Amino acid sequence: MDNNKNWIDQRFPLTKVWNEHLAEYYTPRNFNFWYFFGSLAVLVLVIQLFTGIFLTMHYKPDAANAFASVEYIMRDVDWGWLIRYIHSTGASAFFVVIYLHMYRALLYGSYKAPRELIWILGMVLYIALMAEAFMGYVLPWGQMSYWGAKVIINLFGSFPIVGDIILEFILGDYAVGDATLNRFFSLHVIAIPLILVVLVFLHIVALHTVGSNNPDGVEIKQNKDENGIPKDGIPFHPYYSVKDIVGVVVFLMIFSSIVFFAPALGGYFLEGPNFIEANPLMTPDHIAPLWYLTPFYSVLRAVPPMFGSQLPGVLAMFSALLILIALPWLDRSKVKSIRYRSWPYKVALGIFVVSFVVLGWLGMQAVTPLYSLMAQIFTTLYFAFFILMPWFTSIGKTKPVPERTTEK
Repeated sequence: MDNNKNWIDQRFPLTKVWNEHLAEYYTPRNFNFWYFFGSLAVLVLVIQLFTGIFLTMHYKPDAANAFASVEYIMRDVDWGWLIRYIHSTGASAFFVVIYLHMYRALLYGSYKAPRELIWILGMVLYIALMAEAFMGYVLPWGQMSYWGAKVIINLFGSFPIVGDIILEFILGDYAVGDATLNRFFSLHVIAIPLILVVLVFLHIVALHTVGSNNPDGVEIKQNKDENGIPKDGIPFHPYYSVKDIVGVVVFLMIFSSIVFFAPALGGYFLEGPNFIEANPLMTPDHIAPLWYLTPFYSVLRAVPPMFGSQLPGVLAMFSALLILIALPWLDRSKVKSIRYRSWPYKVALGIFVVSFVVLGWLGMQAVTPLYSLMAQIFTTLYFAFFILMPWFTSIGKTKPVPERTTEK
């Protein structure tokens, strides 16, 4: 065995990689519940890639046959219904895990120096995931798939001068149809998954280069023993690799319960109109994307058109997404963890989270004067969190940060 290991190490740095990223990668010993979601995100990505391969074997990216091929998978392919439900549930589960992972970063300042690049790579990964989810949502070619694609894609036509060129490039035609479906299929199963895998790899490498943050916001690399090992660090393997199994088991229990007992989850994971084949002549009563995209869709609807153009709303929607990238430079606090932050940040973060959740709910509702007003109010609060961050992170009294991690 050792001879085989040496033979591999002479040709590929297997032991070096194992030690640097697992056995000798020292992580803070005070990780808590919030640190499960990084590994769970990788798990869901593997589930999506695996089930997507099997769905691709039977799916036909053709406007005349796409819906029927999905029905064929559900009814005639052995275990096809299970693979399809795992994949559709996995899409929502991915965003649940990612949103909780991002929330943990906001709690403990995991985006602050020296982890700015980790945050940027994570946000690019998040944007790529949104594109992947949207394109996958179009593929079943149901009513919501078709009309959702028509509404969202047409927004790109609102850009002056280049709008029509961008629109035609995305559609591959002059309307949502067979060419659009083929393009989205190619991007969904080949291009964007490759991008996601590369970004996940870069995200992890960047993380392991600077080290993981922790609930205290203490840099464990600044306090090492005579052997150069962080005093408050423990090897990721076997300690956290085993601990993550607990999170995986609990996650799979919840995930399996949804797959087997409520795969549509009342229309939140699979919408009723999407079980009807796409019909360009029949518009659904209410068009909205699935829940994980609705906060930004709500921002879009909150901004009224100007001179008959949706451009202001489109710019606000993209701004709401891209402004997240600037977070490391907007936060002026010298303290990372919310445990030691001043009260203005805690209040602002609470308002931001409520605003995001409410915007997500409003994006799923039909437009009414009251809901439009609420969307405008909570959109203002959403942007205020970022615009005012340099101010409220620099005021208020912070608690002293300990030199080493605290444990109970």
